[in-house]
Amino acid sequence: MGTSSRKQSSVAAFVVVLSIAAASAARQPAPPDWPAVQDETIRHFQAVLKLDTSNPPGNERLAAEYIKQIFDKEGIPSQIVSNNPDRSNLIARLKGNGRKRPLLIMGHTDVVTVDAAKWTHPPFSATRDGGYVYGRGAVDDKDNLTAALMTMLLLKRLNVPLDRDVIFVAEAGEEGTTSVGIQFLVNEHLGDLEAEYCLAEGGSVTRISGDVRYATIQTLEKRSRGIELIARGIAGHGSVPLKSNAIVHLAAAVARIGEWRPDIRLNDTTRGYFTKLAELSPPETARHYRGVLAADPAARKAADDWLFDNEPRHASMLRTSVSPNIFTGGYRTNVIPSEAKASLDVRMVPDEDADRFLEQMKRIVNDPAVEVRFTGPFSRPAGADSRLDSEAFKAIERAVTAIYKVPTLPVMSTGATDMAFLRAKGIQCFGIGPATDMEDGPKGFGAHSDQERILEAELHRFVRFNWEVVTSLARAN
Repeated sequence: MGTSSRKQSSVAAFVVVLSIAAASAARQPAPPDWPAVQDETIRHFQAVLKLDTSNPPGNERLAAEYIKQIFDKEGIPSQIVSNNPDRSNLIARLKGNGRKRPLLIMGHTDVVTVDAAKWTHPPFSATRDGGYVYGRGAVDDKDNLTAALMTMLLLKRLNVPLDRDVIFVAEAGEEGTTSVGIQFLVNEHLGDLEAEYCLAEGGSVTRISGDVRYATIQTLEKRSRGIELIARGIAGHGSVPLKSNAIVHLAAAVARIGEWRPDIRLNDTTRGYFTKLAELSPPETARHYRGVLAADPAARKAADDWLFDNEPRHASMLRTSVSPNIFTGGYRTNVIPSEAKASLDVRMVPDEDADRFLEQMKRIVNDPAVEVRFTGPFSRPAGADSRLDSEAFKAIERAVTAIYKVPTLPVMSTGATDMAFLRAKGIQCFGIGPATDMEDGPKGFGAHSDQERILEAELHRFVRFNWEVVTSLARAN
């Protein structure tokens, strides 16, 4: 081939490459107009915060109907489903090309009850003050709900091509009445929820003194199962103390349980969490995080003691936890009661043998006058921990790096989320959440507090984070 021909071929090839690149660029949707998105985000966020969906009674239909009106206007197919007309759930779906299994994004619409007299700003006013938005549900869970809502709207408006369906669920009843929410959905509408991955509440991004330090992504959670202690004795006149006094026996049993700390039981998630947390922490605290991983029992105990005194949430991550929270017995000061009862909140690590644990607790109580028994079955099913080598976790890590510029830590929740029901069905679930100040909880500004709030800037950053994760997982290449 001559020089001229080779040049012509090279030019032709270059033109083809440019044409392909241009066509590819033309297929890529425009990025969101983030300032406009922020205005709309605040509008929807305040609207759902103003809806009193306190559970009980719930009234989640208010939120479901609000969201359905938005989706109907935008042309996003959705349906309201329920087994109680006042406790509605909403399911919406944007169709993909089916190359990958669906992605589920979920938020719950109910909130815990309030004592309005203790709030500086009315709990359902969605007051904006000093860069914060105040209201019940601001960080549990109408932040996740709003971020997922905005993600659906942007996907639709920008006509983003999808390799997988994106399913949106606004669920009722997460705060203690799952029979109208996730249990109903799994039992009656599992076909509408089946997905490869799910994103819901359970994670967070930690700020300390205003600086973002790290993100925690929930990949595993404890299981709740109540245990009660019942002491029985002889009733009698209060003027004649009896050795069999049920109150005395129960008090001693509760004291023994309170002093007992079950053995440390690490798993892949908690081991990875403390390893990474040590790498991010100042030397004086990092040594305690490394200590709980040590083979030396003395070093492990010293670190555990420090965590129990200074960071009880971390101490709870190490083991099945037991907290005596209700103590009842007696009805008159001059009557020795024949029975007294204590109710314990027990949060078991996923691989705990419940029956063996109960027997261990009986040995700790060591009193034939005190019965130790379960109050019922587990409140949520067991499920495998979500994989850290999955496409979803890697996408979350990339989004954390892009949006927050901090490391990502997998975490086991000490509390429970509705993702347990989905994990039990084989769905890989990851708990996410916005950035909040570590100082907010102790000051009374956290979830379930009397001044629940979120920084507006962090709500907007969380919307962008959701967008990054969802488009990374679902956008067609």
